[in-house]
Amino acid sequence: MSRETDDPHGEGTYCDSPEPSTTASPAGTAGGPPYAECVLCREPTEYPESTRGATLCPVCTWQEAGRTACSG
Repeated sequence: MSRETDDPHGEGTYCDSPEPSTTASPAGTAGGPPYAECVLCREPTEYPESTRGATLCPVCTWQEAGRTACSG
C-alpha cells in the first residue's frame, strides 16, 4: 500500500521537494554570514567570523586529524 492512498486529506506525497531558490549566490561565493578564515591556509571555513578559537577549513581539519592520529 502506498503513502498516497493512505492520505486522508488528499495532499499527495508527504515529501515533496521544495521549490528551487531564484536568488542564488553568484558562482564561487557562499551565501550567508561572513565566514572565518582558516588559521593555516586563509581559506574561508564553514564557521561564522564570530566563532572563537582556531578555525580550520575542512581540508586543514582533515590534515590535522591525520597528523595527530599518527603522532604516536
